[in-house]
Amino acid sequence: MSPALAQQAVRPALTLYLDAHRHPETAGQEARTAALFAGRLAAAGLDVTRGTGGHGVVGVLRNGDGPRVYLRAELDALPLEERTGLPYASTNGAMHACGHDLHLAAAAGTADLLARTTAHWRGTLVVLGQPAEETLTGARAMLEDGLYERFGRPSAVLAQHAAPLPAGLIAHGGPHAPVTAASAALTVLVHGRGGHAATPHLTVDPVVTAAALIGRLQTVVAREAAPAEQLTLTVGTLRAGTAVNVVPDTAELGIGLRALTDATLDRALAAVDRIVRAECAASACPRDPDLTVLSRSPALHCDPAATEAVRAAHTALYGRRRVTTWPPSLAAEDFPLYGDAGRELHGEPGIPLVYWMLGTASPRQWADTRGTGIPPNHSPHFAPAVRTALPAAITALTAAALERLAAGTGAAAVRRGRA
Repeated sequence: MSPALAQQAVRPALTLYLDAHRHPETAGQEARTAALFAGRLAAAGLDVTRGTGGHGVVGVLRNGDGPRVYLRAELDALPLEERTGLPYASTNGAMHACGHDLHLAAAAGTADLLARTTAHWRGTLVVLGQPAEETLTGARAMLEDGLYERFGRPSAVLAQHAAPLPAGLIAHGGPHAPVTAASAALTVLVHGRGGHAATPHLTVDPVVTAAALIGRLQTVVAREAAPAEQLTLTVGTLRAGTAVNVVPDTAELGIGLRALTDATLDRALAAVDRIVRAECAASACPRDPDLTVLSRSPALHCDPAATEAVRAAHTALYGRRRVTTWPPSLAAEDFPLYGDAGRELHGEPGIPLVYWMLGTASPRQWADTRGTGIPPNHSPHFAPAVRTALPAAITALTAAALERLAAGTGAAAVRRGRA
């Protein structure tokens, strides 16, 4: 790709990145971020629709007959206090600690490049700014809002994700293994009988029951899953009580489960239900507990043929040393719903999904820590080396989009420097 053309796309993308990073918004609150992303896509020449599935943004660039390729990026940040010390750090109690700001900037940069190089591809580009990925609800909301009916059935859906790897390194999943895990989030409301701390015998303390649950739930992984199965269970929140001299009426636990197969996740959810109900019965709780599944997402299996074609395009562009294999991860995504896992939402079988990991650590960071001390995603210290990572993120997404839009012709043009 010509350096001048790439630089023209990087500058506005970097401006978008810095703005989004400085002003993050959590799931369901992404109005400003959506407007920022929509404005950048419109400036690149795309027809933009806002408000799809909440704050979702859809930008469309039509360039004659050909494939319809979707690029997906995420709008939302995490409810996390940033501690990076960066001059553009967030100060509002939220943080782009998972790289969604990088994904948005790369998608905008790719749209800009493709709009400038229409002679080298044919088809329709659709760029998504998806809300509420962190709660695993945004993809479902966009699809339920008629995404494919309104903007057309995809020939492929592409996405990339920041990872604690050297900046400029691309990692694709294996042909038969999941890239990310199946996941579920649920709340458990334990009902007790409140009263005075001086008369505990007249109460049923839901905090004691919740404490017993936290310990017992760990046996779902330790004693109910086979050693070869990959499964995690995290009690991420516990809310109860208002004062030290009051036994509360209720305690609420927030629980997250992740597994590499949907069958393992099903068994784990059934075990959680059984254990919660049994512990509440053992505590003589006056009411059965309330278990509510807030969200669920399947494991991500990418299309093997499409993934191999995109991997080949990346290898031709960057060389073999910069393209590697990503092992199955217990990170979770709602991206699978854009493909066959979401057929009940959109009714479109056989949509290929391609998803890869993108390094974010600078060469110095990697050398200084040997890769073991890089703050991971969801850390308050997560800080991509944006000046190195963003250009690679743009070119990686552009090469993949061109490969799908032009069956490799566009990617070849990028490699020869014509585009």
